[in-house]
Amino acid sequence: MFYKLGLSQSQLEFVDVDVEGDVPFFVDPRALRLLDSDWADECVALVQDFFRHVLSKIASHEDFEAKWLLGMLGEPNETHLGLSRGQPRGHGLGPQSAVDVWEALSQSEALSSGLLEDLEDTILMIPGISNDLISDITTNIIRGPLIEFTHQSCEYYEIPLTAAVDSGPLWDLQQHRWDNKFVELPMIDHRKLLLVPKAIVRRRLEYNPEEYYNHVILAALQTEELNANSELVELLKNGTGRVTKKALREKYGTGKSVIVAQTRERPQLLEDYRELKRSEPLQPLTNWELSQDDESGATDWDGLLARVIAVEPGAEGATDYHRAIEALLQALFYSALVNPVRESHLHAGRKRIDIKFTNAARDGFFWRVHQHHGVPAGYIVVECKNYREDIGNSELDQLAGRFSPTRGKLGLLIYRRAVDRDTCIQRCKDAFHDDRGWILPLDDSDLGLLVEERKAELSSLSFSLLEQRFSEIIS
Repeated sequence: MFYKLGLSQSQLEFVDVDVEGDVPFFVDPRALRLLDSDWADECVALVQDFFRHVLSKIASHEDFEAKWLLGMLGEPNETHLGLSRGQPRGHGLGPQSAVDVWEALSQSEALSSGLLEDLEDTILMIPGISNDLISDITTNIIRGPLIEFTHQSCEYYEIPLTAAVDSGPLWDLQQHRWDNKFVELPMIDHRKLLLVPKAIVRRRLEYNPEEYYNHVILAALQTEELNANSELVELLKNGTGRVTKKALREKYGTGKSVIVAQTRERPQLLEDYRELKRSEPLQPLTNWELSQDDESGATDWDGLLARVIAVEPGAEGATDYHRAIEALLQALFYSALVNPVRESHLHAGRKRIDIKFTNAARDGFFWRVHQHHGVPAGYIVVECKNYREDIGNSELDQLAGRFSPTRGKLGLLIYRRAVDRDTCIQRCKDAFHDDRGWILPLDDSDLGLLVEERKAELSSLSFSLLEQRFSEIIS
């Protein structure tokens, strides 16, 4: 890494990019919807507002305004994501491409028929719209939240920032217009760097026109042709009929105009596809995939744990312990828990949370406690106590005071060791039965067991130890 942080991809919440070129990943607007967090909600609102505002301008024939809005979607080279080789050169619109997209949208029956609901729908039905273009459009629209994310990351990792840098176009949600301002950003060789959360990037976007056409539209047409016993039906030796997809393509054609025409006649197919994507979303890339299969993608589990154990208990080691725990938990729990916010302030700074993770789990422990047990768990709160002595009621009360129905009521209390573990568990049980939330205490030895679990099953996020501890607390 350019800044020589000495950290692997598993220890970072952002994509560790190649600052001399681009890495072949895309920002997926649908990935933003999977994150139940204030940051992601802001991003989704920005994307929806911009897209619907552009469509309204096109529908009302305010062509100059629509072209200008699209023309501000330049090349977001500062993220170093996409398909460029050598120096990054994003695939933003620019003046001529903006006109081309405006023309494609204006002339598409998908717009006039109301089929387009969200930005990602355009990849299915609008010519010229591809993975990299959707990614670059999304990046432009959420530039403001990405700058905020970059600030937080740079502050934590002590990455130097340069003042008075032109932000680039920022979408104003209230005024429905583009704006610019001067901000602080990291600079490399006079070029801006914008960090992107690894939880929102994919190798390909969720929506895929070939997949929609081949597996949804053609499947429906096959059924229709069979039911009608049309000329496309072929009889097999066993007497059953079939309709090949090749025959369907020859009859109906291919391409996005065909997708639009068939979807207009059968709008339920598009809703079926959307529901399929909602029920089986693409999962975040693994740290290994993000590292493009090089050695930096391998997680040094033993090293992460050793860094925690090496910290001497006591107040003087609190900061080192906090940082070591954050690095370990980020590697352990990704991609269930993402986008850590460190030392998050509540109630005008009167309270502080050591670490707050966004719960993005779609399986495993953090998904089950929310879905099956009804635990409010949009965020997972973590408190780190580098004490020499046992944890007492005051520490549990402190963590319980961080809970709320909106932030969540599940927390991890990380501490060094317990002379009287049974009493610690009982105090957590008391907090649960007093309706003060679910607190799972984990000491050094517990962290070691979690590491062994993850080493044994790298892809598993089940965490039997957490299941066991949760069962103890609610019993």
